[in-house]
Amino acid sequence: LALRGFLCPTQQYPPLSAGLRHQAVLAIGQELNRRALGGPTPGAWINQVRRRSSLLGSRLEDTLYSDQELAYIQQGEEAMQKALGILSSQEGWKKENQQANGDTVLSKVVPDMGKVFRLEVVVDQPMERLYEELVERMEAMGEWNPNVKEIKVLQKIGKDTVITHELAAESAGNLVGPRDFVSVRCAKRRGSTCVLAGMATHFGEMPEQKGVIRGEHGPTCMVLHPLAGSPSKTKLTWLLSIDLKGWLPKTVINQVLSQTQVDFANHLRKRLEASPAPNGC
Repeated sequence: LALRGFLCPTQQYPPLSAGLRHQAVLAIGQELNRRALGGPTPGAWINQVRRRSSLLGSRLEDTLYSDQELAYIQQGEEAMQKALGILSSQEGWKKENQQANGDTVLSKVVPDMGKVFRLEVVVDQPMERLYEELVERMEAMGEWNPNVKEIKVLQKIGKDTVITHELAAESAGNLVGPRDFVSVRCAKRRGSTCVLAGMATHFGEMPEQKGVIRGEHGPTCMVLHPLAGSPSKTKLTWLLSIDLKGWLPKTVINQVLSQTQVDFANHLRKRLEASPAPNGC
């Protein structure tokens, strides 16, 4: 009934209570999200997700979110679009690091962004397992990744978008001092593919910390999907774009970021092997 009212505003229908209106809006939002995630290609899918300026989409957003929350949602979706655009281009990538197990770090220079890094690995775990660890249990990353002291979710917006504060550990040999990051992150799924994207944002309740340099992420993203022919394994691609701020030689930055991605893959594997699979997987 609520959907008919949106699509056929000239028709007269009985009024709904506040509770029923809220349930109807949520149901319509879920249906829109389902349709948006059904596109044939990543590019078309992203464009569909971003088409929230339509009459129906804007009505739903105005009902569910504040202007600031909408701005965060849009920022997260724009970060995803930009990051996927960089990953979709196969030209200009140079090998930075390759491990014996096949883990590879590539890099390229992107206009207006500088040097970005791309990690490509295969993890001997199903995609749902990685999604649970990287998204659902994001705040526990400091327990298994020594490069991260703490990740805290500052605000959750809907089911896809969060604002986070990340406190990074000092690098080996104190080449890079303590850094922190405030980011907007979003997670989207299309079929068997999951994309986790984010970029730096401003959050008034988390000002810069004394003695810690505020760096900036983004746009950055991780793409997860089952390995072709081996659905129990996952191909993980991580695009890392980061500005560490401060006075640091580029050679040091490149060395630290490349090694950070290699270390992340190793720590993630150990975590997945050591911790039990969730009940839902």
